[in-house]
Amino acid sequence: MIVVTGATGNVGRALVRTLAAAGEPVTATSRGVEQGDVPAGVLARRADLTDVAGLRPVFDGADALFLQSGGPSAQLLPTAALLEAAAAGGVKRVVLLSSQGVATRPDSASHGGVARAVEEAVRASGLEWTILRPGGFASNSYAWAESVRTARTVAAPFGDTGLPVIDPDDIAEVAAVALRAGEHGGRVYELTGPALVTPRQQAAAIGAALGEPVRFVEQSRAQALAMLTRFMPEPVAETTLSILGEPNEAERRVGADVERMLGRPAGSYEEWARRNAPAFR
Repeated sequence: MIVVTGATGNVGRALVRTLAAAGEPVTATSRGVEQGDVPAGVLARRADLTDVAGLRPVFDGADALFLQSGGPSAQLLPTAALLEAAAAGGVKRVVLLSSQGVATRPDSASHGGVARAVEEAVRASGLEWTILRPGGFASNSYAWAESVRTARTVAAPFGDTGLPVIDPDDIAEVAAVALRAGEHGGRVYELTGPALVTPRQQAAAIGAALGEPVRFVEQSRAQALAMLTRFMPEPVAETTLSILGEPNEAERRVGADVERMLGRPAGSYEEWARRNAPAFR
């Protein structure tokens, strides 16, 4: 049995679907998951990753675990204790969704530094481990959904700076392979999309998916910072803007690990936009 944490998130939800379709027994867990949120045959269990005692029953009878690093809030995650509880329940293999920032921004406390601490706990757990390090998610575009629905407009900074954003469904498929096959133990995979795509191009792709033009409005860095700090601490927002506006060579690099793992190229942003067009209608 495979336990999927973050089962209502962009990656976790797709991973639960993928594993269930493959006939794997799955327990889907998150703070707010309901049985109606998961496919037939999947067990939904509410649990909080910071509550190790509450997680112990979730791990009973499991042999594999998909764990999300928690992003900048991962300093709250009792990773070592959580993994001990998982091992006590029977888990032998853990696939960690980490962050590209561990390699590209190792000195950033809000990005690489926090995720690196979680990675270190996973490596020291005694479990067989695989680490996934994706870059930016195509699904970050959901932040534009309301403005696209109401005004057919996307507002973002650095309109012509491209990054190889990845479809979360591809991350989920890679995770499913690593969870089900033993030959990926001890490996780190860097996951990206197949090409650089700019915010201006993303707006155009959403418009093409809708069959209507979507206007791109370029924000200043100050305007973008003011928007981001509504829902994240300023140091996190500053680093995020540095990645978006001044990506280093590693952050711009298109990786090959998705294709190696799946036997096909990573999906494009345009494909993601077409599949998720209803969110912007």
